[in-house]
Amino acid sequence: MTETSATTLEEIDAALGTVIDPELRKPITELGMVAGTAFDDGVVTVDILLTIAGCPLRGTITRDVEAAVGGLPGVSAVEVRLGVMTQEQRDRLKEQLKGPGDRLGIPFNDPGSLTRIYAVASGKGGVGKSSVTVNLAVAMAAQGLRVGIVDADVYGFSVPSLMGITQAPTRVDEMILPPVAMDVKVISIGMFITGNQPVAWRGPMLHRALEQFLGDVHFGDLDVLFLDLPPGTGDIAISVAQLLPSSELLVVTTPQTAAADVAERAGTIAAQTGQKVSGVIENMSWLELPGGERMELFGRGGGAALAGRLTDAMGYTVPLLGSVPLEVALREGGDSGQPIVAGASDSAAARELRDIAGALARRPRGLGDLRLKVTPT
Repeated sequence: MTETSATTLEEIDAALGTVIDPELRKPITELGMVAGTAFDDGVVTVDILLTIAGCPLRGTITRDVEAAVGGLPGVSAVEVRLGVMTQEQRDRLKEQLKGPGDRLGIPFNDPGSLTRIYAVASGKGGVGKSSVTVNLAVAMAAQGLRVGIVDADVYGFSVPSLMGITQAPTRVDEMILPPVAMDVKVISIGMFITGNQPVAWRGPMLHRALEQFLGDVHFGDLDVLFLDLPPGTGDIAISVAQLLPSSELLVVTTPQTAAADVAERAGTIAAQTGQKVSGVIENMSWLELPGGERMELFGRGGGAALAGRLTDAMGYTVPLLGSVPLEVALREGGDSGQPIVAGASDSAAARELRDIAGALARRPRGLGDLRLKVTPT
């Protein structure tokens, strides 16, 4: 190894500080992943420590390091040598991420947590609840918020395919790192099974799976966490209320009277669980025809009627947050793993979903119940 000026080494370190770990979303220099650097005759050698052997994103990290360092003056080549952290180094990393003692429990319930939690519910299946969830999450992430999704629909999981995620989560001992797509961290039971196998679990197993997703998966500090719930008022809905008492419900329905009637039950369960209903989203509100006319395939007014009934039942205003039209591009985005809000689409559905996400995002992370560690002197 040839010594160089401190400035050159500082420039290399500064460049490496711009490389973000694709799973932990922090600079690799902060995570202790850079074991050493050398600069000799135009060639920069960087030793990188992966969290685990066979890290699925090793290629991404290698390319990002090469791109960050390769553009520095006088650098003709970059050699990235990959190693693996020792158990002691992993323990230090986990302590850095999760706090001293690798604390147990659900971090979103910590008194200092400012994460707003939205549980997206529906009375029945087929109303587009999952599609609404991923589009709201992606739209919020595009606004600069830190967003995560827990696919809590264990029997009917669909979030990974809607987000185009095929990567499995990475395990660092007992800590699970969720895959990231479009700047949204996602976890789903679909990432742990082979092929399209069904999940046949009863209540206690469902509760434990959700508890593990919330406790063992490292999401980091999120501004917003979405939970895509199964339809109805079954075990998962009750478990969410128990495990995340500060979660708020977003109820998705179609304009159809029958769908709104069933969705009302999914919303009023909040009166029993102590949760708040933050609003109603009407999906598939109309289909715009080539001539500009609107065809209301499922009727009209179901979302507004549901919001009114929930307002009466809950004793506070439950707003209709928006009405999302039925569009082929919205369906195609789900099939291709590219939510419609992720692109440049300015369709009516994309605008409405972005507006709903913007309204929810403008609600600040609450400080009202946060105890600040301030003492008089």
